[in-house]
Amino acid sequence: MNDRHSKILELLSNDHETSVKNLTEALSVSSVTIRGDLNFLEKEGLLRRVHGGAVLKDADDIANRLGIGYERKLKIAKKAADFVSPGETVLIESGSVNALLARELVKKEQVNILTTNIYIARQFRKNLDAKIILLGGIYQHHSESMVGKITKMCIDNINFSKAFIGIDGFTKESGFTSRDFFRAEISTHIIQKCRDVFIVSNSGKFGKIAITNICSPSEVNHVITDKGLSDQYIELLRSQNVEVVTT
Repeated sequence: MNDRHSKILELLSNDHETSVKNLTEALSVSSVTIRGDLNFLEKEGLLRRVHGGAVLKDADDIANRLGIGYERKLKIAKKAADFVSPGETVLIESGSVNALLARELVKKEQVNILTTNIYIARQFRKNLDAKIILLGGIYQHHSESMVGKITKMCIDNINFSKAFIGIDGFTKESGFTSRDFFRAEISTHIIQKCRDVFIVSNSGKFGKIAITNICSPSEVNHVITDKGLSDQYIELLRSQNVEVVTT
């Protein structure tokens, strides 16, 4: 990723669609350069090429969300990866930050990644060295997540040292929340099983309430987010003995 790639993703996050012509004018480079950039970003799973330009994917598609605030999310993912040691087995639930976290963790020696998300597992289909275990369950098409009783049974019968959970909202009154009932149920089950729980999310989720609850702050150990998190939420989380890391 270079500065021009980041600018393209920033422009797409505003309009969700753009053309080669618009990008050449906005970035003052040739159409050949822009087409090369778009091909690179599509290969990275950050956008989808269309005739004459590019678009972001559906709102529930992780590949779409990866491109929105990409650099900020990558910093969060890199910081989260610092907490994982070689040889550990960790569980990654879902979400765009978690997808980037998985990319960082496969670079570490002998880290086993458990996941309930097919997109996260599918990123490494050509990487024969990646140690990925995809947990079973009912396939949720829009999020590419595995949910339901079978997924919970898989979680119950496998051991892991750390869990990384994505969220859609957090307030003092509601705690951590999700916009999806089935994913929230799985996240709650993971948290009940694991002794070292990480919430990884951009700061824009704080102050918002999604439809269903995941857990309270007292049930997690760490929150990793960007420097946009307000002092109000930092103080609230730390009062519940949550380690808050901003990057």
